[in-house]
Amino acid sequence: MAVIALLHGPNLNLLGQREPHIYGSATLDDYVAVTSAAAERHGHSVAAFQTNHEGRLVDAIHAARADAAAIIINPGAFTHYAWALHDALAAFNGPIIEVHISNPNAREPWRHTSVVAPVATGSIMGLGMHGYELAVEAVVRRLEAQ
Repeated sequence: MAVIALLHGPNLNLLGQREPHIYGSATLDDYVAVTSAAAERHGHSVAAFQTNHEGRLVDAIHAARADAAAIIINPGAFTHYAWALHDALAAFNGPIIEVHISNPNAREPWRHTSVVAPVATGSIMGLGMHGYELAVEAVVRRLEAQ
């Protein structure tokens, strides 16, 4: 049984309240529950963490190096400029799946660049909660191939 670190960046604690026309009505707890259930179907568990602070997210990535076999990360707005996340993720040896509820490429131009994508195993965007289930499937396949 592997632990999958599920990491969320800024403002994702406001899911269900913030811009429901973009992010829907599901809460962060709903996303964690769906991701945990998907992982449990494969015999894995999820360790979830959310922060609005870049340094704390870097610390969580560092901790995952010892505690997790894979990372699923929705960095929120940190996606577009937080090179410290890029560097921390580059030091992680397992699968990394970048996930976004909305499709950043269909939104404002400043959202079109991800500094996380170059160090991620893959990226899933615009599929809402289903994207998190797909992220678990991707992680499981990568872990089984190792």
